[in-house]
Amino acid sequence: MSTEAHRTARRPMAGVLDNPVVGMAPWIIFSLLVGPGRFELAVGLALAAAVTLTALTHLVHRGSSWKLLELADITFFATMAVIGLLASEGTLRWLETYAGEVANIALAVIAFGSMAVRTPFTIQYAREQVDPSLWHTRGFLRTNYMITGAWGVAFLVAAAAGAIGDLVLHDPGNIWTGWIIQILAIVAAVKFTVWYPDVARAQAVREAAGLPPEPTPWAGFLVPLAGMLVPIGIAVLIFDNMWWLGAALIVVGTLLTKTLRSRAEEHPT
Repeated sequence: MSTEAHRTARRPMAGVLDNPVVGMAPWIIFSLLVGPGRFELAVGLALAAAVTLTALTHLVHRGSSWKLLELADITFFATMAVIGLLASEGTLRWLETYAGEVANIALAVIAFGSMAVRTPFTIQYAREQVDPSLWHTRGFLRTNYMITGAWGVAFLVAAAAGAIGDLVLHDPGNIWTGWIIQILAIVAAVKFTVWYPDVARAQAVREAAGLPPEPTPWAGFLVPLAGMLVPIGIAVLIFDNMWWLGAALIVVGTLLTKTLRSRAEEHPT
């Protein structure tokens, strides 16, 4: 294969690996899988994902610098794996119960800590996708602060939900605190990561043209979240006793998705 053909073949993969969501994939895997009897499986898959994604990133981007999230991924899950191997039964039970909250809080600390030192962790990924002349512009920096903050909030919500399930309800497998709320928080952060840069670029174009700012088109962001209410309703019908709530979520999700999609089409980004 020629050099140019090789570069062309690598572009789709590079575009995927340059997304900060990829760097958070091991944490998402771990926080959603960990639970009673699943600690070894969760930490093993998270560590394998962290090593594989990091290796692929540096294979595609030869000579690229190490990112904060890559180092945190490998260090955290390698440490958790060693602790799991050496832990007593009591410690292992504690990890099975609370390691999800520990992981979520750790990532929230990384997110807000990186913002505190004025280097939001998403900026390392974003710089590989834009021209260096944009790196210090107000719009570029604001976008990365917003996205990094969204992830910090998402993982705080996930940690709080898990803590309520473990400490208040004493039910780590609760469908709401262990799954639905945490998944919704992560889906919202993923959608915001994809949606907000387009909104910021549109605002920058209007500002450069001397035009007044337009209202933020939140409908485009909310459509997939409203759509999530339908599968959540189905899950509640199957796994929970509140059939009426499941049916209500399906109806509300369907109607809300239709309404928001119409508004998004009327006011695209």
